[in-house]
Amino acid sequence: MGQNNKKILILGAKGMLGSELAVLLADQKPTLWDREEIDIADHNQVNDKITMLKPEIIINCAAFTAVDDCEMKKDLALQVNNQAVGYLALTAKKCGAVLVHISTDYVFNGQNKKGYAEDSKEFGPVNFYGDSKLLGEKTLQNISDRYYLIRTSWLYGKNGNNFVKTMLKLGQDKKEIKVVNDQFGKPTSALDLAKQIVYILSNNLAFGVYHATNETKEGGISWYDFAQKIFELAHLAVMVEPCASSEFLRPAKRPAHSALINSKLPPLKNWEEALREYLELKVND
Repeated sequence: MGQNNKKILILGAKGMLGSELAVLLADQKPTLWDREEIDIADHNQVNDKITMLKPEIIINCAAFTAVDDCEMKKDLALQVNNQAVGYLALTAKKCGAVLVHISTDYVFNGQNKKGYAEDSKEFGPVNFYGDSKLLGEKTLQNISDRYYLIRTSWLYGKNGNNFVKTMLKLGQDKKEIKVVNDQFGKPTSALDLAKQIVYILSNNLAFGVYHATNETKEGGISWYDFAQKIFELAHLAVMVEPCASSEFLRPAKRPAHSALINSKLPPLKNWEEALREYLELKVND
């Protein structure tokens, strides 16, 4: 890897993405910090602890990602998804470190059926989670010039809650479930996203914005499509009934179309292949 001998700090190291990066980068002995080691929403902690560590690469996998909770806990969403990003960007600049920051498809307005490329300006989040993440992006870009801003979507992995785990759990108990078929996006394996981040760092790519998801057809797939494939590959006999988002009233609205278009990186594997690999690993775990 091109970053050999570079001192790497992974924040949110116990989470879905951070834990995968910790394994992939294990040879380089990265520093692994989670909430027990640092409160990234505390400016003094961020400044003091990271300045003392003197990392050359900071990978920020920490975020407040509970979309519905963000509607009720707006102050916390702003602290973690925006203000903390500013603290990290300022400290990274002070240390001369590269900052890798993860963002989301939810920063866009959800109206473009074909999806959004890295340079799209079709912002306009439909929920507060998206608002807070978009503010974080702007804060990062206002402070830093040595950053990788990586947007991803519909993330699933071994650690933490995600749609695949939810469907598998429901599939054990129910023979019929309803899943929305009017929201479209691109599922992403946390392992594949981690590999893409390592690729970016290994090849010293130009700083800026990147999109990283598993490949789907143009415009993405629906949650209904995703659920059907989960049950098929997991060999669970569950009848999936398509329904409208209006049947599932939740605190946070979801975008109808949020497919991310990757025009800058080698494509990741097809979403079905990635899901198959994940389910096989999960069985072996």
